[in-house]
Amino acid sequence: MTETPTTAGRPRATSQRGTTEVIAGLLAAFACFLGVMELLYRPFRLAPLAAIFLLTAAVMSKEQQGLVRVGFAIVGICFVAGAALQIITHHPLF
Repeated sequence: MTETPTTAGRPRATSQRGTTEVIAGLLAAFACFLGVMELLYRPFRLAPLAAIFLLTAAVMSKEQQGLVRVGFAIVGICFVAGAALQIITHHPLF
């Protein structure tokens, strides 16, 4: 019995799981980008969107949990710092 390289000891769902992990990683990375953008643009508009992306990535992936945790830290810290910067420079928060 010969095994093909695609089924050699792995279930077929591995490629689907890998795709899901990649998409979850991209969502978490984009949320980190949005978190940093909160420093420059209205934080009350970007923070909810970043949180939705991070929650989606957390539900989609078990392997990307470290990136999701870092993303939540970045979004939280940049939200507070961005709001403070907006107040100090008299720019709108939302």
